[in-house]
Amino acid sequence: MLAFIARSMAKPSGLLKPVVLGKLPGRYLAHQEGLPHLPVPPLQQTLDRYLLALQPIISEEEWNHTKGLVDEFRKPGGVGDRLQKGLERRARKTENWLSDWWLKTAYLEYRLPVVVHSSPGVVLPKQDFLDQQGQLRFAAKLIKGALDFKTMIDNETLPVEYLGGKPLCMNQYYQILSSCRIPGPKHDSVVNYAKGKKPPTHITVVHNFQFFELDVYSSDGSLLTTDQIFTQLEKIWNTSLQTNKEPIGILTSNHRNSWAKAYNNLIKDKTNKESVRSIEKSIFTVCLDSPIPRVSDDIYRSRVAAQMLHGGGSRWNSGNRWFDKTLQFIVAEDGSCGLVYEHAPSEGPPIVALLDHIVEYTKTPELVRSPMIPLPMPKKLRFNITPEIKNDIEKAKQNLNIMVQDLDIKVMVFHHFGKNFPKSEKISPDAFIQLALQLAYYRMYGQVCATYESASLRMFRLGRTDTIRSTSVDSLKFVQALDNPSKQNEEKVELLRRATQAHRAYTDMAIKGNAIDRHLLGLKLQAIEDLVSMPELFMDTAYAVAMHFNLSTSQVPAKTDCVMCFGPVVPDGYGVCYNPMDDHINFAMSAYNSCAETNAARLAHYLEKALLDMRLLLQSTLKSKL
Repeated sequence: MLAFIARSMAKPSGLLKPVVLGKLPGRYLAHQEGLPHLPVPPLQQTLDRYLLALQPIISEEEWNHTKGLVDEFRKPGGVGDRLQKGLERRARKTENWLSDWWLKTAYLEYRLPVVVHSSPGVVLPKQDFLDQQGQLRFAAKLIKGALDFKTMIDNETLPVEYLGGKPLCMNQYYQILSSCRIPGPKHDSVVNYAKGKKPPTHITVVHNFQFFELDVYSSDGSLLTTDQIFTQLEKIWNTSLQTNKEPIGILTSNHRNSWAKAYNNLIKDKTNKESVRSIEKSIFTVCLDSPIPRVSDDIYRSRVAAQMLHGGGSRWNSGNRWFDKTLQFIVAEDGSCGLVYEHAPSEGPPIVALLDHIVEYTKTPELVRSPMIPLPMPKKLRFNITPEIKNDIEKAKQNLNIMVQDLDIKVMVFHHFGKNFPKSEKISPDAFIQLALQLAYYRMYGQVCATYESASLRMFRLGRTDTIRSTSVDSLKFVQALDNPSKQNEEKVELLRRATQAHRAYTDMAIKGNAIDRHLLGLKLQAIEDLVSMPELFMDTAYAVAMHFNLSTSQVPAKTDCVMCFGPVVPDGYGVCYNPMDDHINFAMSAYNSCAETNAARLAHYLEKALLDMRLLLQSTLKSKL
């Protein structure tokens, strides 16, 4: 989902073993095998489109220099040709030529903390419970809803998703439960316990920095009822009232190399190792958070987004997490709730589909009153804290608090209209929002920048993402024209429509496997694998500019009135995620306080104005025709 490509420019550290994605028998496998393989786009097509994508973001002089490098690279029988043939060979031999490489370069070899830099958060609608009973009842219902979804995955009754009449790869759904990221000294790995001989039957519950193993299946293999889960959560709550425990979970927020060292040190102790394994194997984690500090309504949502991403710092809820766990549901005493997920196994849409299911489930009345069969006490996971581990925790706290202070996040609910307005104008809502972002950025900085929007490759077997490059020759013409008084409104509307159509065309090209970014990455990684010297094309300044995504964006539509959020992918950039509802749009914008040039609230202000000005433009020309 995110623009990790910007970070994957360093040379991968050696060749890694491919991650084996477990297969399930029956319908799932038959469906997967019916999906097409990801194509390798034609080399000349990608190079032409690369030059076109560079036009709005570099000078003419730089462009001419790069064109020379591209012409050299594309010569028949030259280096580009050789690398292309290598990629085509790889595509013939593998299920998906990109998926293993992408998992490694975008995630497992990426060494910055997963917190803020990689893991997205989701803010769910605020619940109205006001006490601990309400919190635990909702948490029990949420757990039951997630387990209901798990049953569909286990039974392979999960409905296959379609896009434009084509079935999508469902593999990511089978990777998100009972999985965890494991830190390593140079690269991490992801383990999935769902496919083992004895799949896990427990979840992890965290309260006051203390971890518990909660079995959610009874001895006869049936799921616990919501009432029974609630009773077990009450036991956990009452056993963990003291907060004076070491926040062991905060270790998972550290730089991956530091965490790998601390991890190896932590699991030397047998008790610690057993506790860590229990967390890693659990189906998912539920974090029962203390309330966030009271703030005014206008900044409340932004504070919740920060809580979902990082937990608010060592004084608040950051120790109430195990950030390597793929799924962590968060339910706080004040009614704020949501999720943070480790990004390696999945993109946003499967996570949001799971959340939509859970939110619907929490609204259904409970009919079954369970017989109160006494259940065993949930197992408290114990940790022996040596002075060395204590020291690791203190360092992780300091680093996390710096990160928390640095993240500037703003959630904006745009109330003036939603996706119904652009639809009424026969414009793609996504293209309309992306063009508004281009306009907002141009008005703030007087120039456009490389912009990343994630496109799903799930039409293909094991497909992940490619990049929709929202900055185009057409989008630049529109943003330059809009505030130009010498241009007529009719011309501006024509430019707006042309720019949104160009975005729509690039999107269609990307989801069909014909975008340029993953192909260029593949050629670069092929050069590393073939041990040939790195082609000039990838050492060029223009390539660095093209991969420096000042705007990293993602549309994650949901039925639920929620919004996903993530950190910027470059120090001087923005992370922008949005969920277009019928009559409003939820936005989450992030930036770093350490960069004087960026400000999330300022971008929100300019974006709101851009959306309103674009509507006004379309409406004014409509009126003049009447």
